[in-house]
Amino acid sequence: MDIKDINRIHFIGIGGISMSSLAEILAHEGKTVSGSDMKASALTEHLERTGIKVYIGQKAENISSDMQLIVYTAAISADNPELTAAKASGAKVIDRAELVGIIMKNYKYPISVAGTHGKTTTSSILTEIFLAADTDPTVSLGGVLNTIGGNFRIGKNDYFLVETCEYRDSFLKFAPHSAVILNVDKDHTDYFSGIEHIRHSFNAFAKRLPKGGTLVINTEIPNYAEITDGVEANIVTYGKTGDWTAENISFNAAGFGRYTACYKGEKQAEIELSIPGLHNVYNSLAAFAIAKVYGLDTAAIVRGIDNYKGVDRRFQHKGEFNGVTVVDDYAHHPTEIAATINSARSGSGKTLWIVFQPHTYTRTHDLLDEFAQALTKADKVVILDIYAAREKDTGLVHSKDLVEKINALGGANAVYQPDFDSAEKYLRQNCQSGDILITMGAGDVYKLGESIVK
Repeated sequence: MDIKDINRIHFIGIGGISMSSLAEILAHEGKTVSGSDMKASALTEHLERTGIKVYIGQKAENISSDMQLIVYTAAISADNPELTAAKASGAKVIDRAELVGIIMKNYKYPISVAGTHGKTTTSSILTEIFLAADTDPTVSLGGVLNTIGGNFRIGKNDYFLVETCEYRDSFLKFAPHSAVILNVDKDHTDYFSGIEHIRHSFNAFAKRLPKGGTLVINTEIPNYAEITDGVEANIVTYGKTGDWTAENISFNAAGFGRYTACYKGEKQAEIELSIPGLHNVYNSLAAFAIAKVYGLDTAAIVRGIDNYKGVDRRFQHKGEFNGVTVVDDYAHHPTEIAATINSARSGSGKTLWIVFQPHTYTRTHDLLDEFAQALTKADKVVILDIYAAREKDTGLVHSKDLVEKINALGGANAVYQPDFDSAEKYLRQNCQSGDILITMGAGDVYKLGESIVK
């Protein structure tokens, strides 16, 4: 299918961060675009301001006979009435990942940033680098980057930078020229049967790269050679060992990293970050490595990294209340939680509070021990009810189970709060001036932090 031949497009689940960016990209190209979502949000309101018709609520009557292409997100269930009507309409019906793959083919160099964690940060750093190098890239991100005023950017048809998700093997429908694989951990257990299933999928994704392309991969991935097995593209490694390494790593009082970027032992540049944490040292190094694949000037790469100040919901400073610093972070996997806590600890001896909203029942159940272990590294922990997202509560697990696990391990003091109101009251009564409070999770926990600050 050639997207150039399609004029009328409808998105089921248009309020998602990726779906909304694709809708705007196609609307910018002159397509007539509409969409639906279960509830209104800042993203759906923004889309409406741009002239895109958005239906709140997903129902069969949203589908009209003039629609040529209907796109749905992976979160839409098979029995969704709007999706059922779409399939009976005679229009071409595809999922979001297939659309991304189709759009990629319109670009000379589509570049994917993949991995279980760090995708938004790394693809955003990469965006800053390509902008600093005056390449005028088209961009689709999983977060809001202030530099581009949102989560997408329309540029020329040379470079397309795409944050690439592995959920439901969606990235196996992509057609990148090159890719970064940051890490491969157990996640999305409502789809993947285990870590070997995930590793197999990442290997299949890497095999999609063409002979003239490049895979940049982290050597810290256990047995990373298994992920690169059978890959025809060029292989470039980075990490504590590999082609690209970060030497002389240090951190300032705010926890921002400084290091020497080296290629095969030779110094390339001195890098200073404006974001905290050791994990971001390596995220920026990965972006450096893929930028050099395309011959970008080293000075422009350094300038781009320096320009990156973070994206919404990634260690984002929200404000203060009663002398307490409030930060919000998207971390929703044990590895991400540990990295965020380490970042908050850098250069600070202050009492650290984590307000965690678990995301999906399957992930919470299958990684319960890992979540508990990661959260014990904080001083005080408040656990909210599980954010169901695409799942139904089958009684598999409860947030109280996580509280019990954390307290049994010792270290952090954990409590359960059933809703935002009770959590806010508890925090106002117990947080002390000078403490750091991080609202954490992939759901709507950020609203709690915003309410406290107000």
